[in-house]
Amino acid sequence: MSYRLLALDLDGTLLRSDHSVDDRDRAAIAELQRAGVTVTIITGRLQSGSVAAARACGIEGAIACVEGSHLVELASNTTLAHHPMDVELRRVLRDTTGDHGLATFVFDAQAIHHDDAGAPYAGYVRTWSPDLRLVEEELAWQTEPIAAVAIGDPDRVAAAHEVLRGHADRLFSVSFAVSQMPGKHAVLVRAAGPSKGTALRELCRLVGCSTDEAVAIGDWVNDVPMFEVAGRSFAMGGAPDHVSSKATDRLETIAGSGGGIAEAIRRAWGA
Repeated sequence: MSYRLLALDLDGTLLRSDHSVDDRDRAAIAELQRAGVTVTIITGRLQSGSVAAARACGIEGAIACVEGSHLVELASNTTLAHHPMDVELRRVLRDTTGDHGLATFVFDAQAIHHDDAGAPYAGYVRTWSPDLRLVEEELAWQTEPIAAVAIGDPDRVAAAHEVLRGHADRLFSVSFAVSQMPGKHAVLVRAAGPSKGTALRELCRLVGCSTDEAVAIGDWVNDVPMFEVAGRSFAMGGAPDHVSSKATDRLETIAGSGGGIAEAIRRAWGA
C-alpha cells in the first residue's frame, strides 16, 4: 500500500513530555512531505494550542482540533467544520458542573474561558491552549462552546459524570484522573458525533485519498476512533493495552520520549 496521508496526535505522540518536537521526527516529516505525502494533526487541543507544533513541522493545511469538533485550514485560518454545543446542552453542562461544585473551563474555537474557581487548575488546562481568559462565570458560557473540562474531587466528578451520561445521545463525556494534580479528577465534555475518526475521514476527503491510504499515530483512548478508520495505525510504546490493541502496529518508542513519528514513518513508508 502506498499511503498518502499521515495523521498525528500531539501530546505524547508528536510532542515530547516537555512539549517540544524531536529533531528526528521533524526531519522524517519533512522528508515525507517532500515525497508528496500530506501530514496533518488530529488532536484534542484547540487550534491556538496546536499551531506551534504545526509550524515546527511545516504543516499549513487542514488540521482537526478538539477531537474533530473544529477543522481549520491553518494557512488561511479558515474554519472548515465547527460543531459547538447547542444552548440546551450548555444549560445541562453548566447546571451539572455547578451543582457539583466543579471548576469549569469552557472551550470555544480559539480560547478557554474560566472564572476564579479555575485558577488553581489553569496551569494544567493550559495544555489544551495557552489562551486562557479569566471572566465572570456568566460570560464564560456566552461564547459558542465546543467543549468543556470540569475539575474537582473524584466523588464530585463521578457524580457529575453520571448525570452527563444520561445525555449520551447528545453529549460525549469522559472522566479521568488528573495525573499532574494528585487527588483531582476531570470530566471532558463535547457534543456527541465528532471524533478523531470522523475527522480523519473528512481530512482524507479533503486531500482526495481513501482512509485505507491513511496512517494514524496516537497514544490514548481518544485516538482509538482514528485507529479504527485508518488503513494502518501505530500506538506509541507504553500506551494502555486497550488502546494499543486497536492499532495495527505498536511502536517501540515510548510515548512522550520523541522519535516515535520517525519510527512509524520508517515502518509504513520504508524511509
